[in-house]
Amino acid sequence: MERLTSVALNPSSAGDEQQFEATLRPKRFSEYIGQPRLKASLQLAIAAAKKRGEPIDHVLLYGPPGLGKTTMATVIANEMGANLRVTAGPAIERAGDLASILTSLQDGDVLFIDEIHRLRRAVEEVLYAAMEDFKLDIMIGKGAGARSVRLDLPAFTIIGATTRTGAVAAPLRDRFGIVHRLEFYSAKEIRQIIGRTAGLLGVGIDPKAAALLAERSRLTPRIANRILKRVRDFADVNGDGIIDSATAEAALDLLEIDRLGLDSADRLLLSVIVDHHGGGPVGVETLAALTGDERSTIEDFHEPYLMQIGLLERTPRGRRATAKAYRHLDRQAPKSGNEQPGLL
Repeated sequence: MERLTSVALNPSSAGDEQQFEATLRPKRFSEYIGQPRLKASLQLAIAAAKKRGEPIDHVLLYGPPGLGKTTMATVIANEMGANLRVTAGPAIERAGDLASILTSLQDGDVLFIDEIHRLRRAVEEVLYAAMEDFKLDIMIGKGAGARSVRLDLPAFTIIGATTRTGAVAAPLRDRFGIVHRLEFYSAKEIRQIIGRTAGLLGVGIDPKAAALLAERSRLTPRIANRILKRVRDFADVNGDGIIDSATAEAALDLLEIDRLGLDSADRLLLSVIVDHHGGGPVGVETLAALTGDERSTIEDFHEPYLMQIGLLERTPRGRRATAKAYRHLDRQAPKSGNEQPGLL
């Protein structure tokens, strides 16, 4: 009989499970699975900063959603022994909002700004001097009597996260001393993440089922954990709570997640390109109109993975389905050149 990954404790209510949510994120590098090059680089930077008694340089993390940017910010703060403050670009509407946050920081604190590419220009300009010189320029008064006052700020670290590094203004991007892209995970790493999460949630899962979930998790930890929870629900209602391969397969069929990890929205996107536009190329705005998705959803969520596994190409004239996409959708690929790689 195959060994099960499980722990004795099992959450018995929604309140208990919400408490478990906080434990799913790794707190230290030793708990963080995957991203070996990023971890090695950050561990070196942190060790050097601690040796000098300084905060780590500002860090910009970018990549598709769900790969662990927020988790990595938490790990960096914990490894530095620093307090972590969390906000998001859209939440900082005025320069005064940012000034209020910055003046409340203490020496060595880490300020995490999610979706940093969505900061307003006026807010960015205040951030430049704060990041570079730990100074804050504020205006006192109005009209002809207004004057600028420069305040000293404590030495702090900003960690920015974005899914669109190209949308981060160049002057802001240049002020980050450490810039790293988070890559998609390997199937082996996703299996390890599923095993860890299953243990924390008190779910029994056999190795074959864990491998099956990993194959359909889009190489993304957030999606892997979300699928695991839904499959656990299925196992609790339709079985004994243990996730075996048969239970996992039945639950994934119910969720309409196919063998490549595509859901109904992914297949709709590919079908629109194949059936309505002869495989493409077709513009992203047209795709958004036909699928009912936002352009940002297509660009940030669907496209990266579909391109990663070779189902979609992005060309100067638009998106194009590959021969592999035709096979996956069980369509006959035309002989007009769809099998030729598009330009990225």
